[in-house]
Parts: sequence; C-alpha cells; structure tokens
Amino acid sequence: MSDIHPTAIIEDGAVIGEGVRIGAYAVVEGKARIGDGCVLDSHAIVKDYVTLGARCHVHACAVLGDWPQDHAFANEPSFVETGTDCDFREGVTVHRGTKPGTTTRIGNHVMMMANSHAAHNVQMGDGVILANGAMLAGYVEVGDHAFISGNVLVHQFVRIGRLVMMGGGSAVAFDVLPYCLTMPVSGNLIGGLNLVGMKRAGMGPADRKAVKDAYRIMFRSGLNTAQGIAKIRELFADGPAREMAEFAAASKRGISTAHVVPKADDGAEG
Repeated sequence: MSDIHPTAIIEDGAVIGEGVRIGAYAVVEGKARIGDGCVLDSHAIVKDYVTLGARCHVHACAVLGDWPQDHAFANEPSFVETGTDCDFREGVTVHRGTKPGTTTRIGNHVMMMANSHAAHNVQMGDGVILANGAMLAGYVEVGDHAFISGNVLVHQFVRIGRLVMMGGGSAVAFDVLPYCLTMPVSGNLIGGLNLVGMKRAGMGPADRKAVKDAYRIMFRSGLNTAQGIAKIRELFADGPAREMAEFAAASKRGISTAHVVPKADDGAEG
C-alpha cells in the first residue's frame, strides 16, 4: 500500500506501484508510471511519459520528464525511462526525447546530485554518478560507472566511456575513451587513467596493464588516431584495451586528447 500526502496531485491515469511514498505538493502527471518502493519528496514533479524503476528516490524540486530545450520539439509523445534504485537529488532535471517516440534512458543505481541535468535523448549506463551542477547536453552517451564531477559540461552527441572520471569544471566536445581521466577546469584534455576506478571495479593487473599499454599507444607513441587504433587491434584481440580501440573507431566527433607534460606517468604505476 502506498503512502500519499493529501496535498500531492496525482492525475487520473498515473500508475503508482506498491509501497510508494509521495510527499506534500508533489505532482505526478497522468501518463507517468511510478515503480514499486519509490519515494517522491515534497514538490517533486514527475511528468507525462516518465517510467520510474523500482526504489527510485526523487528529492525536493527535481523535475523528471519536462519538455526538451529544443525549438524543434513538437510536443509529440516521447519518453524518460529509468532503471532501479536511482537517486535524483534536489533540483535535478531530466528531459524527454526530442523526436517522437524517442527516449532518454537512465540506467540502474544512478545518482544525479543537486542541480545536475540530463538533456533530451541522453543514454546513461548503470552506476553513473553526476555531481552537483554537471550538465549533459542532448544525445550524450555515458558508459557504466562513469563519474562526472561538479560543474562538468558535456557537449551534445559526445560519448563518455566506461569508468571515466571527469575532473571538476572540465568541459568536453569530443569523446572520452573508457578508463580515462579528464583534467579539472580544462577543455577536451585527458590527464591519465582512472586507476582507482578500475581497481574498485575489480579489474585485475593484466587488464589494467593492457589499458595502460593502449593509452600509451593512443597518446604517447607519436601515432595518429587511426594508426593507434590499428596498433591496438593488432596487439589485443579482446579485453579492455580492445574496447578502447573500438570506442575510438566508432567516434563521430573525434576523441579528446591527452595532456602532454615532460615526464608523464599517466597513472601508470599500480
């Protein structure tokens, strides 16, 4: 049985799961679906065509499923879908797809901290964290367990690879390869590898070494991007190094480049 505050507005047609708690002055529009065990705090807003997975928490003044900020949007049905166990903190905004029938997707166990934003058609993997004020533009793709630090800006159509760590205040208009770090308060600069994230994800020494080797081929060997991809493919038939090469090969915007210093260890130890 759900617990709904008497001042909350639940429009006819909304689907409310079992064990849902909805606070004062929250709004759930008529074409929304709220999964079992979700919590909507006071003044949370879940708009039409949003489907929340089980046990999600929408904090005060978060707005899920509003219209995309796109002049081409014609108010035709489009969607927001979330996985389970997501946490949308105060002031978060997630917008619907901009073209008819398209979907903004948020994975499982995602945390979007206060005032972060996912624009129309963002595709976000599992375990992603967006810190306060991080902003993802339209059609951005974020791989599993990426960490997007505070006030990061990601340009539309950019892809952020798996287990990327983006430094606070960085901005990217090009794809960021899996396992890499972006430098704080910088533009399109990779500053090494996310070794801590790789270890926490359970990657063993052999896989971490392969990633380091691939990184050096891409950014420290003097090869251009196409040559680097070919070299990695030659050396690695599969695994995370091959994943980096295939990610780069699939890039349509180009990839972010590495910061060059006289003696860079690129996080190579460990």
